[in-house]
Amino acid sequence: MQVSEIQVDGLRTDDGSSLFPLILQCEDALSLDGAAVWLTENSDSLCRKAFDHGAILFRGFPVQTAQDFDQFIAAFGLPNFTYEDSLSNAVRTNRTPRVFTANEAPADVSIFLHHEMAQTPIFPSKLFFFCEMAAQQGGATPICRSDVLFARLKRELPQFAADCTTKGLLYSHIMPAADDAASGMGRSWQSTWKATTPEQAEARMSSLGYTWEWQSNGCLKVTTPRLPAVRDLGDGRTAFFNQLIAAFRGWKDVRNDPSKSITFGDGSALDKAVMAKVIELADEISFDIPWQTGDVALVDNYVAMHGRRTFTGTRKVLASLVAS
Repeated sequence: MQVSEIQVDGLRTDDGSSLFPLILQCEDALSLDGAAVWLTENSDSLCRKAFDHGAILFRGFPVQTAQDFDQFIAAFGLPNFTYEDSLSNAVRTNRTPRVFTANEAPADVSIFLHHEMAQTPIFPSKLFFFCEMAAQQGGATPICRSDVLFARLKRELPQFAADCTTKGLLYSHIMPAADDAASGMGRSWQSTWKATTPEQAEARMSSLGYTWEWQSNGCLKVTTPRLPAVRDLGDGRTAFFNQLIAAFRGWKDVRNDPSKSITFGDGSALDKAVMAKVIELADEISFDIPWQTGDVALVDNYVAMHGRRTFTGTRKVLASLVAS
């Protein structure tokens, strides 16, 4: 099997970092079984490259269906992290035991940069995405290297970077009483906590250090324990590992106000002018994955943030998570 590294417009090499993302193209027609053998043989190397580069885009591989995508992922031999076991805010639908729809928020809703589930104590180490159908227009997945971003924050916003390191973050949001697919954070408290009664939900929240407040309409306001805002990658790099940008910009629906969604871990407020600069720097070094039907992406969740651009037409992107 022949696989080549290719380049497309817009690839990043900020501050001398490795190419972001790495794009691997399958050059010869082959069966999915044959591709799975190659993936298994190269799994360790590919995971190292994802960690070094932040993300890998696989193009031209024989993946057409959710079942094909499941086989592609399984070839890596990595532990599955199910949607059911996650504390994801998003409404999703399983297509196979390991594959589910990406965030089902409406097409005109932007999903801003974030590390998957970094607003919870339980998060995956890697993400796989599969473009089952590219949108008619738009719908790219922006990705941003958080190690490069944090290095810039230390240079340009040193007090903010220090506060992130020492204070951490608190996240608050209101979970609906029933799944709300019109919101990017519309997963119900029952689904999130795998609970049928408030008492069961409270037991799970208590075990994870959450505080909570029941609303008169059956919704549930939750606040996380203090969570880290940065992550030591163990090789001299530090990542801006959080959901700060997404919460500050995008945690807005009929129940939630972004201005009340996130604070530093000591309860102090975020400075809006500083956050505007953080967002500017992140956008500046982001790359939009230009989805083609059949593409698969592997994102190292510790190194790179991701999001979703608005789109027109039908867009079908599936996802799968790898346990930490």
